[in-house]
Amino acid sequence: MGLSDLHIGYHNRKPEVARWIDLMNAEKPDLVLFGGDVIDLSLRPVVEGNFQEVFHGLEAPVMTVLGNHEYYGNPDGARQFFEDAGILLLKDSVAHFKGLDIIGRNDRAGQKRAALEDLATGLEGFTIVLDHQPFHLEEAEQAGIDFQFSGHTHRGQVWPLSWVTDAMYEKAWGHHRRGHTQYYVSSGLGIWGPKIRVGTRSEYLVLHIVNQ
Repeated sequence: MGLSDLHIGYHNRKPEVARWIDLMNAEKPDLVLFGGDVIDLSLRPVVEGNFQEVFHGLEAPVMTVLGNHEYYGNPDGARQFFEDAGILLLKDSVAHFKGLDIIGRNDRAGQKRAALEDLATGLEGFTIVLDHQPFHLEEAEQAGIDFQFSGHTHRGQVWPLSWVTDAMYEKAWGHHRRGHTQYYVSSGLGIWGPKIRVGTRSEYLVLHIVNQ
């Protein structure tokens, strides 16, 4: 199960996050993957509100990457929050889960990040990449990745900004394919800034991976 851009904090408060947790559990996922920007810019409402307690209600393992909002806010504090919430943070690292190889990339907003080709070397399972910002999609294709999950764009969130994101990215929202590599760019579950969407929708992705 993939989700991105929760933006928890002042805009998306603890009761709403609890409702999202219920939605996730209802899908009975084997694994939950967050594609970055879980935390909005300020850690203060998240820490003071003990948001980490809510995430302990998830009934599946959870992995995440940092997004640009975590970097612009407090990346060290975000790392501590994820640890307290029982969420595994992947930062240019690989985790293995039931035959899946999950690569979590450092966000472009960070000071440096490893080459995806290097991170993917030697992996033999079905390979999933979490990369918050959907730039340079050709890198996943060239590295032989099976599936990449990204967010960040919100699909513009408010029309007609969706036209802007469509112009900025090779794929600004939805399913995409390059060679044998498949992608999904999410419009995000949460809201950033004013709590409105026009011409877009909040979403999460339920991904079924079947051995053939």
